[in-house]
Amino acid sequence: MLSTLTSPQAAFWTEFEAATGHAGPPRGVDAFGDSPEMMDELLALVLSRTKQATASLARWFAYDPLGLPKPGDLWLITDGRGAPACVTRTTRVDVMPIHQVDADFAWVEGEGDRSYAYWITEHRKFWRREAAREGFEYSDDLDVVCERFELVWTQRAV
Repeated sequence: MLSTLTSPQAAFWTEFEAATGHAGPPRGVDAFGDSPEMMDELLALVLSRTKQATASLARWFAYDPLGLPKPGDLWLITDGRGAPACVTRTTRVDVMPIHQVDADFAWVEGEGDRSYAYWITEHRKFWRREAAREGFEYSDDLDVVCERFELVWTQRAV
C-alpha cells in the first residue's frame, strides 16, 4: 500500500509509524467531501475533534477487496489538495438504510449545526450529486455505512 501513496503521503505515514510504533500500511487514503473546499472544511472539523464519524453509501465498498471498514482500521486523511493531514482509527461501523440514521449519529458526525435535519438535508444533496455522476438513482432506502472514528495522530500533538 505504501507504494500507492504519493511521496508526501508515504513520508507522512512513515513519520506516523516512527512516532507511534505502528507497523503496516493504512487501510486507505481518504478525504471527506467532494470538493477541495468541502474537504478542507470537514478536515478542520476532524482536527478539532468535532467530526468523529462519516457516512458513506455501502455501494462504494462493493468492489473494495477489503470490504467494509472495520474497527481498528487506520486511515490517512488528506486535505483538499491531497496533502496528508492526520490518521484516524475506525471505532465502530453500522450499516443501515439511510432513513434509519438517527440524531445521535448526526451529532457525532459534527457537521453544520449537528442536527439530524441538517445532516439529512446535506447528505441527500451530496449523495444525489454522486448518483448523478455515477448513474444510479438515489433513495433514502439505500444502505449507508455509518463509521465512527477517533483522531489518533497528526504531525502536531493531538
